[in-house]
Amino acid sequence: MGSVASKDSATLTDPGYQAFLVLRTAFTVAPILFGLDKFTNLLVDWPTYLAPWIDGIVPGTAQQAMYAVGVVEILAGVVVAVAPRFGGLLVAVWLAGIILNLLTVPGYFDVALRDFGLLLAAVALARLAVRYAPANPR
Repeated sequence: MGSVASKDSATLTDPGYQAFLVLRTAFTVAPILFGLDKFTNLLVDWPTYLAPWIDGIVPGTAQQAMYAVGVVEILAGVVVAVAPRFGGLLVAVWLAGIILNLLTVPGYFDVALRDFGLLLAAVALARLAVRYAPANPR
């Protein structure tokens, strides 16, 4: 067997394929849901997570910045759904930016650590997608 899984080998009994499906589903649904919540603040008051130095750089209010963040997160979830090799890396880079932001806001170091774990999972998704969602299937 080569580096690309054949269609019959990528089944639900394959642990690697199972991991790929779990990560692809999670990184599709979560960014879309959290992105939508940036417009409603039902889950959390998102503007409080924005570092003051970033709030000073971006135009408008912190809530308006969260609207832009929400759009990016929704788009990232869609990209993961349709192109997980690229989408996983896109989410990883986005999470790196979030981590940088959180490390500059006192009291959010635990959230930054959690997001580092998510970053690693997003990279794992991109790597698994090389095998289970190849760019050029044969």
